[in-house]
Amino acid sequence: MDLQKLLPQEDFIFLADQARFPYGEKSKSQLCEFTRNIANFFIQKKVKLIVVACNTASCYAIDFLRDNFDVPFVGTVPAVKSAAERTIKKRIGIMSTSATSKSSYMADLIDSHARDIKVINIGCAGLENAVEKGEIDSSKTGLLLKRYLEPIKRAGADVLILGCTHYPFLKPNIRKNLGKSVKIVDSGKAIARRTAYLLKESTSLNSRDGKLTYFTTSDSEEFSRVASVLMKKEIIAKKITL
Repeated sequence: MDLQKLLPQEDFIFLADQARFPYGEKSKSQLCEFTRNIANFFIQKKVKLIVVACNTASCYAIDFLRDNFDVPFVGTVPAVKSAAERTIKKRIGIMSTSATSKSSYMADLIDSHARDIKVINIGCAGLENAVEKGEIDSSKTGLLLKRYLEPIKRAGADVLILGCTHYPFLKPNIRKNLGKSVKIVDSGKAIARRTAYLLKESTSLNSRDGKLTYFTTSDSEEFSRVASVLMKKEIIAKKITL
């Protein structure tokens, strides 16, 4: 987790809204409502900043959140600018949820940062669910990856953007499909740097060892099991109702 690596002194509260998952299949109005509920939960916990750790929610609801709450928000959006700066062949691939791939936010990112670059923009139905279930090495997930990576390989892209926060867990398998010549980028480090900058600017950085608390809106035992496998450490989550 890039945030915790860069800011080990901070306390983090992580909420997985599994009861209303997957966000990649929800409407804008639903995403605004869901994220408002979550923001209220965090504000009750007296947080000083909220990271929207979902590309789809960021693309559709980040402006709504900033308009309706005083706490700072850091969004998670596909790293199009970074990929455009790193490509040599002027061809980049983007893997994201179906909703993110079709969003006006994505279109604006491509228009702003990759206008002179061939962009293969793939909405990957099913991948988010596979990671959520911990099925990163299943044959079904392997077939999905092969299907979604094929047009990116065929186009000769030399940079691939992982435009969903679930997809970095699939990076080893993506690498096997694409080989070593394709650069794989996500927004994790940039988000961590932006968060650190905002906390420093507001002089609200902690100076002690931080702690990480997990919550889920669904089955806490199942979430803890899958998260422990994905994160390679023991994770114990508490269930809440929003």
